Amino acid sequence: MPLDALCMTALGEELEERLKGMRVERIHQPERDMLIFAMKGPGASCRLLISAASGSSRINLTDQSYENPSSPPMFCMLMRKHLTGARLLSISQPPMERVFDLRFDAPDIFGEMEEKHLWVELIGRMSNIILTDAEGRITDCLRRVAGDINGRRALLPGLFYHLPESRDRANLFETGEETLKAMFGSAPGDIQADKWLLDSFSGLSPLVCREMVDRAVGSADARVFELGDGGRLIEELLRLKSLKANGGLAPWLVTDGQGKPMDISCIEISQYGSAAKCNKTDSFSALLESYYARRDRAEQMKRRSFELTRTVKTARDRAARKLAVQREELKQAVDREHLRENGDIIMANLWQVKRGQARLTAEDFYAPEGGVREIALDPRKSPQQNAAKYYKDYSKRRTAEQHLTRLIAEGEKELDYLDSVLGELELASDSGELAVIRQELADLGYIRRRTKEKRIEPKPLRFKSSSGFVIYVGRNNAANDKLTFKTALKSDVWLHTKDIHGSHVIISCEGRDPDVETIKQAAELAAWYSKARGGAKVPVDFTQVRFVKKPSGAKPGFVNYTNQSTVFVTPEEESVLRLRDDA
Repeated sequence: MPLDALCMTALGEELEERLKGMRVERIHQPERDMLIFAMKGPGASCRLLISAASGSSRINLTDQSYENPSSPPMFCMLMRKHLTGARLLSISQPPMERVFDLRFDAPDIFGEMEEKHLWVELIGRMSNIILTDAEGRITDCLRRVAGDINGRRALLPGLFYHLPESRDRANLFETGEETLKAMFGSAPGDIQADKWLLDSFSGLSPLVCREMVDRAVGSADARVFELGDGGRLIEELLRLKSLKANGGLAPWLVTDGQGKPMDISCIEISQYGSAAKCNKTDSFSALLESYYARRDRAEQMKRRSFELTRTVKTARDRAARKLAVQREELKQAVDREHLRENGDIIMANLWQVKRGQARLTAEDFYAPEGGVREIALDPRKSPQQNAAKYYKDYSKRRTAEQHLTRLIAEGEKELDYLDSVLGELELASDSGELAVIRQELADLGYIRRRTKEKRIEPKPLRFKSSSGFVIYVGRNNAANDKLTFKTALKSDVWLHTKDIHGSHVIISCEGRDPDVETIKQAAELAAWYSKARGGAKVPVDFTQVRFVKKPSGAKPGFVNYTNQSTVFVTPEEESVLRLRDDA
């Protein structure tokens, strides 16, 4: 994982410097495997996030807001009971282990102070948070683990806490130069050098191991025999030891060409060359927030919107299947002229049709080149009745065409609407937006309305262009309708991605004409808050609100517009965040 023991060493020093002596004011558990500690000290306050989530376990200061459940989980209640009002004495780390020991001076039920330890194990899938007393006896833990016959460590209330079992590897920062040379000399020649480092020394991430090899020989994939006597690699390892000893570890964020986080490190990373950038952040907490926060929010929203997304997908699939059947029936209804022609030919040949006859072979006067036509007859009916049956089937198909044409048009609108809702669910950023979407679906009968559910008035997002124009963005179909037809003035500018589901965007003009840069920035917002997010050269239409109309009976969010112009933009998250205006 990116947060290795080396990186945690620098992180722990940073956190202790900031938090030592602070008291725990409040504790929240917004997610099953996440705790938030509100800390307060003389003239300062902050929030400490501790996550034991698989794939994103970490501990850092955060300024992000998290929604708390209506009733706190049992583990949260236990943390509040034992640590509310506690003063943080220290943050320590066992040598090169991905474990922190947060030592507190906490009041007991009688108000007397006693020592408590909060052990934070950041070890991938086995990450955990354990509370113990001063003697190391477990009070409780986030994930209880029963021991087994294979010697698996037990983590249960009442047992004594033991550190996770570590592999028998050397501590690089306690290993001398001569020992390093001897270790390298005995390494298998055909093994990759970074893998040898990873297997030989504790606390180093694969990223740091590859970086050491890359710095030594210019290739992160080099094998041991390609390093000769290993002198240059050992020089890099000694340089890393010196960097740690002198407090030179720093927070570095590695991003790809689009600016998306790829990795984190406590040393500058150069192995990717021009394919990535390495930027130094203000702190390790800021580094972890940059790397994990957006991904965590996406995962949280995915979990929260799962049931709603499944319901909408089911409705969409049902509508798509129904539409396919109707289109097939329409093809048959359109192909009906031969039925009327059969009736005409039977009527013209009544003289040669006898009751009980199963087939009529007669001249086909509808064929351009003449010829004969064979027509199936019902032997139980008279010639006139057979002709009437063909006329009736013809009339039924003509009526069916009109009916199916209307049903298909309605089905296409419904399919388009459900696709737009799925797009909104993908882009939803908080439970408030999910609640508005749920409310909209309940209004239309797609889901059952919850009892005693309060109605929510959808509010748009607010941005401000570099020229000072206020820009509003609707976050769902209901918000789009309200923004366009109730909030916006007729002279304001309306924007929407061309033929792509997305938000309505309004430039509040206030009697002014928006400049080209404002329109471009508003178009970037329209592209970002659409299914085209992540695309390049996204077409965005814009026109005045007066030219936007909502057809009678149309689904929420659906409009027609005219007099539009089109601009092509490539949306970027950094630009969107820069325009955000929370005034």
